[in-house]
Amino acid sequence: MNQSAKKFFAALLPFLMLLPLDGNAQLRTEENSKVVRDLEYDTEIVVCGGGLSGVCAAVSAARHGSKVILIQDRPMLGGNASSEMRMGIVGVKESQCQEAGILEEMQCRNFFYNPLQRYTLWDDIIYSTVIEEPNITLLLNTSVQDVVMDGEKIAAVKCWNSNNYTRYTVSGKLFLDCTGDGILRLSGAKFRRGTEAKSDYNESYLSNEVANSNTMGNSILLQLRKSPEHHPFNAPDWAYHFTADDFDYETPKSTIPGTKFNYKIIWRATDNNFWWIECSGVKFDTIFDANEIQLELKKIAYGIWEYMKNHPDGFAKDYDLDWIGAIPAKRESTRYVGPYTLTQDDVTSGGHFDDVIAYGGWTLDDHNPNGFMNKGRASVEYSVPQGFGIPYRCLYSVNVPNLMFAGRDISCSHMAFSATRVMATCALIGQAAGTAANLVIEKNTTPAGISEMYIDELQRRLEDDDCMLPYRWRKVSDLTLSAKTAVENEPMRNGIDREWEKEDNGVYCSPESKGLTYTWDKPVTVSAARFIFDSDFKVRGKRMRKLEATTERVSMPSQMVRSYRVEVRVPANGRKERKLFASDPQAGEWVSVAEVKDNFRRLSRVSFEPVVTDGVRIVVEETWGDPQAHIFAFDVL
Repeated sequence: MNQSAKKFFAALLPFLMLLPLDGNAQLRTEENSKVVRDLEYDTEIVVCGGGLSGVCAAVSAARHGSKVILIQDRPMLGGNASSEMRMGIVGVKESQCQEAGILEEMQCRNFFYNPLQRYTLWDDIIYSTVIEEPNITLLLNTSVQDVVMDGEKIAAVKCWNSNNYTRYTVSGKLFLDCTGDGILRLSGAKFRRGTEAKSDYNESYLSNEVANSNTMGNSILLQLRKSPEHHPFNAPDWAYHFTADDFDYETPKSTIPGTKFNYKIIWRATDNNFWWIECSGVKFDTIFDANEIQLELKKIAYGIWEYMKNHPDGFAKDYDLDWIGAIPAKRESTRYVGPYTLTQDDVTSGGHFDDVIAYGGWTLDDHNPNGFMNKGRASVEYSVPQGFGIPYRCLYSVNVPNLMFAGRDISCSHMAFSATRVMATCALIGQAAGTAANLVIEKNTTPAGISEMYIDELQRRLEDDDCMLPYRWRKVSDLTLSAKTAVENEPMRNGIDREWEKEDNGVYCSPESKGLTYTWDKPVTVSAARFIFDSDFKVRGKRMRKLEATTERVSMPSQMVRSYRVEVRVPANGRKERKLFASDPQAGEWVSVAEVKDNFRRLSRVSFEPVVTDGVRIVVEETWGDPQAHIFAFDVL
């Protein structure tokens, strides 16, 4: 085609795109078109719920090769962490235990693509993580309405999408409930809602002698914006209007070691953390009373800001209300019953389980079920060991053979739940559940079958995917261990992929150096490399800002590798075969087999065509700002 023809068709293309796809399509009427569409899908794994636990479950299962359908009832992913609710992602307290895996990948991706920390862009960071996986089919704005059973097993879920007027029937082999509310209880799966009696699990931190239906309440958050001048705020007439009498109560501190009492923080606008705007889990049912809760929380939230902004002490005069949540963020509703129920003593003793697949580190943080209207303590926190283990047996149903769960609805007591419910912990549990689900499909077994035969393999896969498991360290590949390297490089293959107990466990490498090298006395076949780069766990998480309107940009972790290449040593021209792989570096030339630019991942993997070589090295081309890169792991496969 000549240039004139190309220009003609380029000019014509916009007009062609306006034409109907089917030139003979009829005008649609009640006689020839449907009002509601019915679609059927069949897949291997169905994940219900698109919060952080559901996202991590779906992505992990898909990356390991399973076909996944992810069903989310909102227009965005992220759940409590999304722009609709804006709850902070919290988990462990100590930096050395900070959660990695898919969660850390998404948070580093957010630093890269969203340095101004805008919540709507954060939504799409999570969205990108999901839709980049070819094995995932994502159904947004889609609610599960019913479950189709085949004997004891779930055969399909029936769903409704009000945006595209479509009824879906989604069949699968394995179903993961990551909804928090446990909608797949429609299957008849055993569950619990409320608080056990103190004697049920001998939980000393509980005060109630009789079990009840009380739960922690839901919250709506406020976000503030710095303001150069003060303007009074008037709440809507239907809001509550608070006075000093509403906050006139004693606020004693705990005298018990390891115990902390929390109260409403009315006086700290700079903190911008309104977790204590919480409805009652006694007066309201956190599922069935969702609409009433939304109104109640709006009444409280507007009334709180009116009281703060107009207070004569002027402690909030430098701030304006920038955003108020529309959807209440849930803390507690339903917990499934698994083969094992995690309890308070499991948490406080550190959770030493043979089938450990995730961990927590948030306090046992039990909120008063009467919520904001309670005068006095809003919550009580009890300290816990950092990195307490969570067992796999808490992740699948005792009576529905193909039902798993992750996030807020795992098998635990109310008190243990108060520590496992936070989102960073839920994300780890989600990744573990997704990895296990893939293994169920791959081995043609059941979730219980993983417990019986494949728990070691599940744990190894999680560790290889940068999920630390407590009380053990990752097993390094035999090929990596068989290599020779400089003494100072040994930390890269000790299996401890983070600073631990003040031991660095990393290696420094500057872009000016020749890289970090492994060599072998005899030729080996190499087809992949795996790296753990330092994403700076000393930055307390990478949670979104409480004040969104700032123009200050966040920076990528400075010692993280931004660009690198992997090189292998190949025979020098003219040398005989027996000399091609001599240990002398001059025995061959180094050739690049993989290059990565603008890396934002802590866990970075590269694959390439299998090559026979006697040397592999990583050459750091650029960091994210520091003169030297810091590398925790370098594995060859």
